[in-house]
Amino acid sequence: MLQKNIVILISGRGSNMEAIVRAAESEDWAGRFGARVAAVMSNRPQAAGLGIAAAHGIATVGLDHRSFADRAAFDAELARQIDAHEPALVVLAGFMRVLTPEFVARYEGRMINIHPSLLPSFTGLHTHERAIEAGVKLHGATVHFVTAELDHGPIIAQAGIPVLPGDTPDDLADRVLVQEHRMYPAAVRRIVSGAVVLENGRVVARDGEPVVFLGDFAGR
Repeated sequence: MLQKNIVILISGRGSNMEAIVRAAESEDWAGRFGARVAAVMSNRPQAAGLGIAAAHGIATVGLDHRSFADRAAFDAELARQIDAHEPALVVLAGFMRVLTPEFVARYEGRMINIHPSLLPSFTGLHTHERAIEAGVKLHGATVHFVTAELDHGPIIAQAGIPVLPGDTPDDLADRVLVQEHRMYPAAVRRIVSGAVVLENGRVVARDGEPVVFLGDFAGR
């Protein structure tokens, strides 16, 4: 079985990264799909998530973006580090860097991201505050393939939660994150297993399974 390496990019603690790593270990992705998390990389060398990854025996790389002349130079070195692992999939998990179009093109069709809103609504930052201000009744998160346009790209999966009376942005953030930790490992699993593919710019679920996760509508 051909090895499928996954490289995860983070900027902080990387709770979604940890959820993916734990799923890969507990479900034996290596045995079932020939897939493993080969490396975790961060633009912040002191990111707590690097220590978590190392504790799982995963290779880590810390590249301080501030030490590079410009964004293109950082992206070029990051790509060199990623390519050393010959990844089948690059996973952005709280990676707080805008990537150059050249970098995105390099991993076209094999780089995914998770965003804390139901795209195409609320691209960019402060999604939970904006959801409350807009008065939406359903909020959530989206996993999508990365394209040059920020927070766009073909949608792989979405998770929804209700916006309850009295919710604060922190309340929404906490409940959305619970769903992210369910959805992101499941989405990665389906990609590396071949159940979900990108064909002509559209996501196709070969297994016919739903790509929507619903939170507890009692608000718990």
